[in-house]
Amino acid sequence: MSPAALLDPGRAAAGLRALSPSCGQVRLIAVDGHAGSGKSTFTALLADALGGAPVLHLDDIATHGELFEWTGRLLDQVIGPLSRGESALYEPYDWNLRRFGAPRPLPAEPVVLVEGVGSGRRALRPHLARLLWMDRGPRESWVRGRHRDGPTLSGFWDGWIEAETRHFAEDPSRPFADTLVREWPEGYEWCPGPRATAGASHFLTERDRPRPPY
Repeated sequence: MSPAALLDPGRAAAGLRALSPSCGQVRLIAVDGHAGSGKSTFTALLADALGGAPVLHLDDIATHGELFEWTGRLLDQVIGPLSRGESALYEPYDWNLRRFGAPRPLPAEPVVLVEGVGSGRRALRPHLARLLWMDRGPRESWVRGRHRDGPTLSGFWDGWIEAETRHFAEDPSRPFADTLVREWPEGYEWCPGPRATAGASHFLTERDRPRPPY
């Protein structure tokens, strides 16, 4: 059964805009979760509700040789400039050519979204206004991801699952999430995360959540 209340993207966007800046004048919002959990699709929905907010995909920051060892590059190319009120300029990685491409701008808009596995890691959390976690389990997420990418990337997925499991064992994100996002056929459920239920402020409460028409 689907939940009684589903996320209203417009209401969620308004809540994010109302947050205090976290990285210079930017409200940096992370969308984390297991590979294949639906982060990109949800982030695109949220970006659209925010009027086309800039999105940084961590697939553009990670590389074949640095699946999770990209923190320094992200801090230097993105977090540093945004914290100084400047637009960021990062070099996206080309997974086919196995090299970095031409620099790409990331404007210092009021809300900037960063999505990808590990976007809620401890080194980034001090710069985040909110950490959202796609609340789909690892096995289900990985099955979805393998199906999406097809058999040609089966070998890559074997290595990825090992690396992701190791990363989250050493640097988990979910315990620090402000919001858990659960996907249903009818839409998304937006629930207070472990950090919010532990006492941190949460801008969208159960009482505030919109009810769908009956």
